[in-house]
Amino acid sequence: MDRAALADFLRRRREAMQPEDLGLPTGARRRTRGLRREEVASLAVMSTDYYTRLEQRRGPQPSEHMLASLARALRLTGDERTYLYRIAGHNAPVSLSASPHVAPALLRVLDRLDDTPALVLTDLGETLVQNRMAAALLGDASKHTGLARSAIYRWFTDPAERSIYPEADHARQSRAQVANLRAAHGLRGPRSRAGELVRALQKANEEFAELWARHEVAQRFEDHKTLIHPELGAIELDCQALFTEDQSQTLLVLTAPPRTEGHEKLQLLAVLGLDRFTEAEH
Repeated sequence: MDRAALADFLRRRREAMQPEDLGLPTGARRRTRGLRREEVASLAVMSTDYYTRLEQRRGPQPSEHMLASLARALRLTGDERTYLYRIAGHNAPVSLSASPHVAPALLRVLDRLDDTPALVLTDLGETLVQNRMAAALLGDASKHTGLARSAIYRWFTDPAERSIYPEADHARQSRAQVANLRAAHGLRGPRSRAGELVRALQKANEEFAELWARHEVAQRFEDHKTLIHPELGAIELDCQALFTEDQSQTLLVLTAPPRTEGHEKLQLLAVLGLDRFTEAEH
C-alpha cells in the first residue's frame, strides 16, 4: 500500500469534482475546492473520520469493498479505478463488467434523479447503486451477499422476493428473469458468475430448471409494471432502461404520469423514504 500516493490521488480526485456534477447544492459559503471530505464519505457510505485519515496518510489499508465504494463516489473511470486498487495494495478486478464498478455515464444520470426510483443493475440483476426512492420502493439491496446479491437468484429461492409483484405477474416475471440470465450466460460463459448462478438454481428450483431448458433469451424490462409496496399498496409505474454499450449494466428508472394515482403514491413514497433515511442517520 502506497499511503502517500493513495492520499494524494483521493485528494486530487475530490478537488476535481464539482458539487453540481452530483446534484449537490454549491452554497454561497462554500470555500472548499471541489467536494468536501464529508460529502465524499457520505457518497461512499463511510465515516468522515475514516476518509479523512486516508487523505492524511493515517488510515488502515482499505478493503476491496471500501475501494469499490470510493471508486463509485469519486466517479472514477476504469483506468482510474485500477490505479486506485493498485496503490491501495490490491489487485483490481479483471473484468469491469463483472465488478461492482458502476459505469460513470450511468452514475451521472442517476445523480440527477432524486424524485423517482432509479437504480443501476448488472446483467445478473445485482444492484450496484440505488437512490433513496428506489430503496424506499424495493428495499435496501446492500444487505444481500453472495449469490443472493442477484435478484434472479432471490426470485427463485426466496418467496419474499415475489411479494413485490402481483401474483398474476409471477409467471411472466419468472420467464423474464431466466431469459435475462440466459443472455448474460451466453455473453460471459459457463465458467463465469452467470454459470455459477445457473448451476445453483438448477439444483435449488424446479421451476427455474424447466424454464432454463426452453432456451428463451432476452435482455429487456417490461415497459409498464405494477409493484406492491407494503404501506402504499399497488403502484402502477412505467419502466425505462438505459444500457451501457457492452450491455453489462442497466440504469432502471421507474416513473408515473402526472396526475395519476401512481404519481401521487410516488410523492408519498418520497416522504416515507426521507423519513426512514433521517431515522437511519440518528
